[in-house]
Amino acid sequence: MPSSPDILLPTLLSQVLVAYTIELDNEFELRFAQAGGAARVVSLVMWSNFMRFVGDGITVGQLPAATGIQKPRTLSTLGGMERWRYVAVDADGHGRSRAAKRDGYGSARGLQSTWVVRPTPDGRKAEAIWPTLFGEIDARWSERFGAAEIDELTSSLRAIVEDIDVELLEYLPIVGGPNGMIADLPTLDRRDPTSDGASRLQLCPLLSQALLTYTLDFEHESKLALPLSANVVRVLDAKAMLVRDIPRRSGISKEATSMALTFLVRSGCVRVEGASAGTKLARLTPEGRASHESCVRLHSGVAKRWNARFGGGAVRRLRSSLERLLTRREGARALLSRGLEPYPGGWRASKPYLANTQAVIDHPTAALPHYPMVLHRGGWPDGC
Repeated sequence: MPSSPDILLPTLLSQVLVAYTIELDNEFELRFAQAGGAARVVSLVMWSNFMRFVGDGITVGQLPAATGIQKPRTLSTLGGMERWRYVAVDADGHGRSRAAKRDGYGSARGLQSTWVVRPTPDGRKAEAIWPTLFGEIDARWSERFGAAEIDELTSSLRAIVEDIDVELLEYLPIVGGPNGMIADLPTLDRRDPTSDGASRLQLCPLLSQALLTYTLDFEHESKLALPLSANVVRVLDAKAMLVRDIPRRSGISKEATSMALTFLVRSGCVRVEGASAGTKLARLTPEGRASHESCVRLHSGVAKRWNARFGGGAVRRLRSSLERLLTRREGARALLSRGLEPYPGGWRASKPYLANTQAVIDHPTAALPHYPMVLHRGGWPDGC
């Protein structure tokens, strides 16, 4: 990826964040298996935006305020984490036998605000592993890219994040099709940013909060959510593309592509023609092209506002630091690739995902998504 002002700041933030997340998720998968975890493996968003608030126990009614995410999305995530066996939910919080599942088990249906959510044995294993990994991955990156380089990135991110006056999540939220995949979050006054503890020094929450700030600024004016415009709309044009080629070109999974296309077709931005995998084509409609052009103008406007808000020097410093990480090489290989290799037996090394995994390793900036597509499928940043 050459250094260029044409590369959007959210693209730089996104690709570094997704690479970091994949590396941490691979490590969690290995450690969880070694600890005897039998629950379905999920991505770190489920820790950052959910499990860390469960602790030893919390009521269903307290969860939305604790997470800072709207009640429907919080309860949907709770249902998933119950179904995947990280938490138990019932009137006394001690869990039920699998033969005595509650009505609505694994979903938001039937949940009562006074019920207690507690970690299962697998949930406790996960709670013991996740918090330790941020420091470990940060240390790996310091060794890989140089401590001075990572210190500079951390410092440049803090210069942005500590100047934000609203409360932000520590990872991007899960998005869904019904509201067009926007980052629909309540606006909360920020607590004292100097009291955030370790997260002020950790790369992942800093990357996430800088990107989320940009996203909220962009989506305040855009008709298209940033995950849609940055990934799917970006790779489509009026000449059409085979739907089966969109995941490879955009960097997001076929499931995420399907969800995105469903909304884009419904909104009139994309037309899909054909029935079989070999013939189904997607193309931007005139409305879709107009929306794409509007997004380009909006990015220019957000960039100008960021320069005024945070200072042009601070924004340039952040861009430069991100670009250096993405372009550093060891021989013919991107240095970023070293952290993207899954462990043997990991799900990203399995046959359905191996081709995409190898593409990301071979050419990270070409194969990584231009924006995380975090879905209620486990929270993976590429929608897998």
